[in-house]
Amino acid sequence: MQRITRDDARKYAFDWQDEPLLRVSPGETFEIETYDASTGYFQTAEDHAIPARRPGFDQSPPLANPIAGPVYVEGAKRGDTLVLEIESITVEGYSWCAIGPRRGPLGESTRYPELSQQYTTRIFHHTPGPSGTTRDGTLHFGAQPITPFVGTFGCAPQREVATSLDGQGDWGGNLDIRDLAPGNRIYMPVYHDGALFYLGDVHASQGDTEFTGTAAETQSTVRLKFDVVPGKRVPGVRIEKPDAIVTVHANRPLENAVEAATVQLIDWLVSDYGFTATDAYCLVSCCPDFRINVYQMCKIGKLSYVAGAELPKKYLQPMS
Repeated sequence: MQRITRDDARKYAFDWQDEPLLRVSPGETFEIETYDASTGYFQTAEDHAIPARRPGFDQSPPLANPIAGPVYVEGAKRGDTLVLEIESITVEGYSWCAIGPRRGPLGESTRYPELSQQYTTRIFHHTPGPSGTTRDGTLHFGAQPITPFVGTFGCAPQREVATSLDGQGDWGGNLDIRDLAPGNRIYMPVYHDGALFYLGDVHASQGDTEFTGTAAETQSTVRLKFDVVPGKRVPGVRIEKPDAIVTVHANRPLENAVEAATVQLIDWLVSDYGFTATDAYCLVSCCPDFRINVYQMCKIGKLSYVAGAELPKKYLQPMS
């Protein structure tokens, strides 16, 4: 099985000019070993998020949030859609969350000086689950289940070079979508022949919004494969879960991200499921199971807020 090793998973930009690290065929399973978002800096509770101590933080933007790639997908052409299927995510033995002054929404809090006047790193140890691996294990911070997902991914954008730290767009980027997980199919637009796909920034678990700016950041091995839909390019990231479909958009303010994700869901209902625009528009307003997921809402750098509009599949039959 082909693999990108962790030593090679240290890119800090989605750059269409990069030489591919791997070439794969549609349907071929391969693996990517990922670093955590700190490139291995956080290992103990004494490793604090002090910029002067962190390698790569003497550059602007900092060299953080490493990704692996690009992966060249044989047969993928500009204007196609790339379909990602994650077969498994096996996280390493620990994850971390780091807070401190000027980090996150309470980084300047006067009510809680412990959050704004000192740096704190939490290390969470992992133990295997029923499978004998950490794919379904336990994260020891209140005995939470490990629910791993890929935080940063996408095909290289059309012309610009976008950083892996705060680059975002219809092509992907640092979106921290907890639904980018095994069992789901992820659709994304292709802007270059070969797709030029990147992946990194795995989390062992995360709640909606990733409120502090870091969640359970970890290293991992991701097993995945691709399919290609020729001649049809989706307008942005779409997710097909076993029981629902989701459209994703990143923007500021949050209401702009919510509106755009919802309009893209309406477009999906009209283009692929035979809905009229009127019925799709009314459905997202009336359906009791329509949901907005606020995946990422961090006050960090240039990051936009990431919203997902989700509709269960049981509602995908056009109105009679």
